[in-house]
Amino acid sequence: MRLHDLRPAPGAVKKPKRVGRGPGSGHGKTSCRGHKGQRSRSGGGVAPWFEGGQTPIHRRLPKRGFKCPTRKEFAIVNLEALEIKFQAGDVVTPEVLKEMGLVKKLGHGVKVLARGELTKPLTIKAHLFSRQAIEKIEAAGGKAEVLR
Repeated sequence: MRLHDLRPAPGAVKKPKRVGRGPGSGHGKTSCRGHKGQRSRSGGGVAPWFEGGQTPIHRRLPKRGFKCPTRKEFAIVNLEALEIKFQAGDVVTPEVLKEMGLVKKLGHGVKVLARGELTKPLTIKAHLFSRQAIEKIEAAGGKAEVLR
């Protein structure tokens, strides 16, 4: 078998319907569109979402929820993750956290929360801290610096 011997399977390829080619074809005159009406005319037809005049689905379903346009999304880091990944005396910044994979997207910044214990003195620079996180960082001999 060679490339020029290849043929589609029998019945796999159909001839196109040639409309508007005279009465003998059976598809002449109105070209399979019937007589009159919206769908018979060029450019006619309804939008795919049109439901025949009944109240459409997007108006029948109730509206739910609210998205605050001014909401700020902060990436969250817990002290337990910092305890594992950093050595005593390290400076922790949002860029370092992103490089190490502790934060996926910085968004509006980083917030440090107090879950877990911190035993090493770290200098942590972030946009927000929980009150308990600041207490634990300072108790371990570190510093919590707020970035603006």
